[in-house]
Amino acid sequence: MQHLIHDISEADFDVNQGGQVEIIGWLYQYYNTEPKDLAFKKRKYSESDIPAVTQLFTPDWIVKYMVENSLGRYWIDVLQAKGDQRSESEIAENYQWHYYMPEAQQSEKVLVEIAAAQPDLTKVKLKDISLIDPAMGSGHVLVYAFDVFVQLYESEGYSRRDAAKDIIQHNLYGFDIDTRAFQLAYFALCMKAREYNRRFLTLNTRPNVFDIPEYSDLSATDFEELVTSDTQRSNIACLLDAFHDGNSYGSLIHFSDSIDWQALESITEIDFKEQQLSFDTIEMENKKTKLKEIIEISKLLCRKYTIGVMNPPYMGSGKMNDVLGKYVKKHFPAGKADLFGAFMQRLRMFVSENSYYAMITQHAWMFLSSFEKLRQTLTQDTLINMAHLGTRAFEEIGGEVVQSTTFVSKKQSLNDYVGTYERLINFNSQSKKEKAYLTAVRDQSVDYLYRTNQANFGKIPGSPIAYWVSDNFLNAFKNFDSVSKHFESTGRLKTHNNVKYIRYWWEIDSENDDWIVLHNGGEYRKYFGNEIYVVDYSKPAINFYSAHGGMVGNNSAYSGITWNLITSANPGFRLKEANLPNSSGAPTIVPSSHDNADLLSLLGFLNSNVCLKILNVVNPTLNTNVSNIMNLPYPYTKVNTSNIVKDCVSISTIDWNTFEISEDFSGHPLLSHIADDNLSIWYYAMVLTNQCAKNVPIFQLWGVK
Repeated sequence: MQHLIHDISEADFDVNQGGQVEIIGWLYQYYNTEPKDLAFKKRKYSESDIPAVTQLFTPDWIVKYMVENSLGRYWIDVLQAKGDQRSESEIAENYQWHYYMPEAQQSEKVLVEIAAAQPDLTKVKLKDISLIDPAMGSGHVLVYAFDVFVQLYESEGYSRRDAAKDIIQHNLYGFDIDTRAFQLAYFALCMKAREYNRRFLTLNTRPNVFDIPEYSDLSATDFEELVTSDTQRSNIACLLDAFHDGNSYGSLIHFSDSIDWQALESITEIDFKEQQLSFDTIEMENKKTKLKEIIEISKLLCRKYTIGVMNPPYMGSGKMNDVLGKYVKKHFPAGKADLFGAFMQRLRMFVSENSYYAMITQHAWMFLSSFEKLRQTLTQDTLINMAHLGTRAFEEIGGEVVQSTTFVSKKQSLNDYVGTYERLINFNSQSKKEKAYLTAVRDQSVDYLYRTNQANFGKIPGSPIAYWVSDNFLNAFKNFDSVSKHFESTGRLKTHNNVKYIRYWWEIDSENDDWIVLHNGGEYRKYFGNEIYVVDYSKPAINFYSAHGGMVGNNSAYSGITWNLITSANPGFRLKEANLPNSSGAPTIVPSSHDNADLLSLLGFLNSNVCLKILNVVNPTLNTNVSNIMNLPYPYTKVNTSNIVKDCVSISTIDWNTFEISEDFSGHPLLSHIADDNLSIWYYAMVLTNQCAKNVPIFQLWGVK
């Protein structure tokens, strides 16, 4: 309570400043802090962990960005279809939508395409517009959307009192798996409606927000005596199977086959009043009540909405429990790498054709190969606007790991549409990003605002959402061969027991030939180095690796190029000698067997600033995998830098050998000019015999510290 009073700004409690939903959201997130910390320590999350680990309160300005550029944009389309001659900016300014970004000027061809596919918006009424948040949390998106809807109703001549009732009944819908989040969202919407209509709480009108139920105790056989057709029987089985794990699936639940809702509802209407009251009839009434709830929510999960807005839950596939993991792989294969990817697919399914959906997600889907199919799905629609946030979009999340983007898409394919993108990644705080975005709205000539045709993304292998690249950059992929044309991956060695089979070289007798150098990652180095690991390559060890499926690829007879899979900054590419294995932590490529490609020139290119710029486009993450390198454009016939790179390798080798962790270390260069009679006994015993790392315990015997 002391922290509540002293640590939270008084303004956050001010309803006039939006404090109502803000304080509810922050309190809810604070409530989840302890269970979230406990869950993060687990290898996999249980069903009960999912609400805590996936709840993250969305910053207020991002909510306004998403709602204004989706719901607001749709309403502007309606007004202009009805003959409003004002521009987008003028209409947005009239409603005081400060976060609305006008679209770029489009070609006549695009305007014709839009008009041809657009339904007749002149007949749209406000009650026809529905907005869904399928992961609503404490209701932040829905509450702000409520305010925007009030503006729209007032502009159409409604009173605030009548608007509040209609908005609750017709316009807003939300789902969550967390009962407490549902309760808070329900409360927040009721209080918002009460703000505009003082009699609202007496109207017996409930918000259309729902806690996804889980009924693991129900089965189709429970209703066997009420079923009159095979259709009813199969439909009930389908619904109950989905809601058996409702708290895991949430609003991901959907039904691909058509459901006969009328037939199902007829079961819930069967009356037992004429029968003798018994425990069986009471139990059946309870089961009917549960089935009725499932049917009501299922119908809403299957309908189409005008607008979709959400901040989806984040959870890597490795953390999903078996139930959720299998469901996501089966129903959302393009987004299976992370739960937010599955929800991106699901939100798209919720909205009708020619409507808008907006979300804030991690930006990994824009670049990683594991989300390539998801990108292909999403770019079937039209990216209208994106605010690329990068790191520190959420004040409570520090560091460089979590990088975000928020965007608005229209569910319509427009091949030549020019989207607008605000690159905010270089602004290093939540408040600075917001300020920069607002500046871009007012002045669209700022150098971090880009406009591009999303068809350009397909010109780059893997189709990353690289909105900021130049025409020269795109032409490089068109004019030059990819690295994969002349090089191939060596695969990797997997021991299935690294503790037993991998050592530092100084831990092994130098006379033992069964152990060979293993490239296994290490510190950031270019051209040469990090040869500190050895792996058991005896016949019994190799047999063990093979028996457990660990021998992938082979030791190439060619020299190659290796690098660290995971880095804290930029990747460093190094020469790898022939016939040496590498682990998954050190991806490696070698010249194709049929090719006489210039290995050294490629090594120089990979370590150049030009390559770094390209990699920052195709994969601006901390992981650099083989496919990222193989897809790079490389003018291998036009560039020959072998002699320069040889010098770089030589210098890097000399540098590596000046450290004691190098097997070829003979002495530190700073000691090379000291007379022999002045060298210490430690130098003679340890350095010249190259036994430093092997005999560290002996130092204590000699008094060396």
